[in-house]
Amino acid sequence: MSSPQDAPSVWAGAHPVPGREELLHKIGELREEIGQLQDAVVSHAVVDQAIGVVIAVGGLRPDQGFEVLRDVSQNTNIKLRQIAERIVDWVHTDRLPDEIREALDRALAAARSA
Repeated sequence: MSSPQDAPSVWAGAHPVPGREELLHKIGELREEIGQLQDAVVSHAVVDQAIGVVIAVGGLRPDQGFEVLRDVSQNTNIKLRQIAERIVDWVHTDRLPDEIREALDRALAAARSA
């Protein structure tokens, strides 16, 4: 007679599932991709808000707003998303780092003269 310890386990984790490792790996990849997409949505929203601020402050056409942000990012060597976040915060705090303010002033002047 067999003892209860000899009985096969009914826990799903105890039974080998064909392709289980590949499925777990794919799930991990998909979770990472979802996280990246969520970050992209948030980043896009912040960039769009900053474009609106730049357009309003600079009296620019909508198509010039992104160009100004890009120029500020390139001239300060700060990522575009970080520039956008600081510009959106500037509306609420009235504070903008001097380096960004100076680059923004130059980019706005160049955009207006174009």
